[in-house]
Amino acid sequence: MTTILKFEGKLSAAAANALEPHIRPLYDQPGATRLGVFAIRHTERTQPAVGSDKDPLVRARIIECEVANREQEPHLREVMRALWQQRTAQGTLDDAGEIQLAERTLKSAAGVLHAVEVSRLRAGLAHWVDYAARVNANGKLTVSEMHHELDIVARGLRTLLDGTPEEA
Repeated sequence: MTTILKFEGKLSAAAANALEPHIRPLYDQPGATRLGVFAIRHTERTQPAVGSDKDPLVRARIIECEVANREQEPHLREVMRALWQQRTAQGTLDDAGEIQLAERTLKSAAGVLHAVEVSRLRAGLAHWVDYAARVNANGKLTVSEMHHELDIVARGLRTLLDGTPEEA
């Protein structure tokens, strides 16, 4: 089941104050967009009974908000792009133990070195988290085998951190 997120219509006073100067311009320009940064706070949780076909639900309220002016929007768009890049980075581990970023990830990070590095690290960490979870799920490993697997993870993470191929 998927947990559903719903926003409360009521804003905190601080968020309402930050949005107030933008209300009339939004009204006057149908379809207009404003970029902003906000903080949300959990206000309610609904947990369906066992066996129910309802999805769990969490309600949140916008408690802080700042809206960018036209000169600030390009900077905020860069922040959004960097956050999206980190959230969606994908790649695979090649035979040498290096992360090969997916073509889509490389294209979206074009010209932004830090975004490429963050993407490489995120994709690599995702690989090693999955590997560790698979090893951990195997309840039949001996202590010696677990030490061996942990050593593999440590070497893989070191390779990822150093950005160099794993030595044979």
